[in-house]
Amino acid sequence: MEGISALYIFMLAAFTGYEVISRVPVILHTPLMSGSNFVHGVVLVGAMVVLGHADPADPAQLAIGFVAVFLGAANAAGGYVVTERMLAMFKRDTKAGGAK
Repeated sequence: MEGISALYIFMLAAFTGYEVISRVPVILHTPLMSGSNFVHGVVLVGAMVVLGHADPADPAQLAIGFVAVFLGAANAAGGYVVTERMLAMFKRDTKAGGAK
């Protein structure tokens, strides 16, 4: 694929993603992001595969691969933290002696 074609596809995907996300109501953002945690896992596995195929003699490839794995893991962990906080908002308070 030519560089200009790849850039065009990237820009089109970014614009489409922005338009789709901007039309989602605010109340649905957290549940949608929580439901997409599996995508973060796929990104993490992809980063680990790419790091595994990096040339050991090239420190730039290893550094970029390590950063990709680190950021992918942080993104996945952060998604689960957000999910836990969101679910905690819907739990009943048993210490107060009843339902809200």
